[in-house]
Amino acid sequence: MGILNVTPDSFSDGGKFTSLESAVNQAQEMAKQGAQIIDIGGESTRPGSESISTEEEVERVIPVVESLAKDQFIISIDTTKQKVAELALEAGAHLINDVSGGNEELLSLAQKHSAGYIAMHSKGIPISMQEEPSYMNVTHEISNYFLEKKDFFESFGLPRIWIDPGIGFGKKLVHNLEIMRNIHAFQDESWGVLLGSSRKSWIDHLCDAPDPVKRLGGSIASAIDAVAKGVEIIRVHDVSETVQAIQVAKELATDAESE
Repeated sequence: MGILNVTPDSFSDGGKFTSLESAVNQAQEMAKQGAQIIDIGGESTRPGSESISTEEEVERVIPVVESLAKDQFIISIDTTKQKVAELALEAGAHLINDVSGGNEELLSLAQKHSAGYIAMHSKGIPISMQEEPSYMNVTHEISNYFLEKKDFFESFGLPRIWIDPGIGFGKKLVHNLEIMRNIHAFQDESWGVLLGSSRKSWIDHLCDAPDPVKRLGGSIASAIDAVAKGVEIIRVHDVSETVQAIQVAKELATDAESE
């Protein structure tokens, strides 16, 4: 999954793809590099960010969705707003990426349009979620969070659901590392697992890399590890490098097994 932020304030690439032409070109480039899903977001949910109006988000994302070919890759709309999701699905988007983790209105829209759905776990709201997040056992608590929603999710009869444990969304470094070490614990026959660890601040806290663009190594390492543990979707900024690294890692693992 290639990340396409059509926002002025996203933590890593805010402002780079705010024009329609630059956004469409970036989507097409990521697809050429190997992205099978393009995730379009018009509102930053980075820690400390504030919400924008529905109208502003619509203006940012819907022209992009309308301008993309619908048969070359899967189009994901990254939103928590019903109107944005509805217009995006009507314009040809294939799935909803919901960082609020189980919005009934968004699930109903996905059902109506036979769309896929991604539910992400977050603790708190973006503007304050990183102030003092606390867990007794983060893997157990997040796993239970989704398991308690299992019947609810299944009741919508969607073609496919993924769950995202929400790296960096109301989690400290120790929580993020624990989640990634135990990412296999979130697997279930009812859904696939998505990991979004690319360029996030956990890499800075672990490796002293304050510039998000300089976090490629950590992003790739977490992607390779996640794929080896059965994660289906890796959400990334650097598509070409990640695709190459995963291809090589898979090939090396295959050779080792055949021997």
